Amino acid sequence: MTSKEVCLLLGATGVGKTLLLKRLQMISLHGSCEMGSPPSTLPTVGTNLTDLTLKKKKVTVRELGGCMGPIWPSYFQDCFSVIFMVDSANIVQISSSCIQLLSVLSAEPLHSASVLILFNKRDMPCIMSLTEIKSLFRMDDIIASAPQPITTLEASARSGQGLQEVLGWLESIIVVK
Repeated sequence: MTSKEVCLLLGATGVGKTLLLKRLQMISLHGSCEMGSPPSTLPTVGTNLTDLTLKKKKVTVRELGGCMGPIWPSYFQDCFSVIFMVDSANIVQISSSCIQLLSVLSAEPLHSASVLILFNKRDMPCIMSLTEIKSLFRMDDIIASAPQPITTLEASARSGQGLQEVLGWLESIIVVK
């Protein structure tokens, strides 16, 4: 597997990266959206590597723990795409997530990477509307000024809502050699 088939999964601690990865792996292995109850997870302190089998190819998703933010750039060279997760139920974390996102988008090695900004936990009762979050992030300005292509999606790793769209996005950006 070449390094260009690695997708980085980034975001603050507690946004749901590990659960998303487990759910995506379940869907890619079984082809089913039947979620069942969510598996238990612990905050990732290091890195998790998970292979997803898509229609066109296998993709390795490297989840980097939120606490590893200061060393995320050391992983940027070896990826073709980034999924950046935001906890849309945690208003306190929104501004720090935006700062992290801007840092990721401005990194030179990622200027040609495809980026998915995934607003997670959309099933929670006390979430901000997508319009409010995008306004706080100044998403239109970010997308307009970023050198890389950016897609935004909503999901719930817990309920499974939006996960097929995440796999569809991954599938759409893979270049078959």
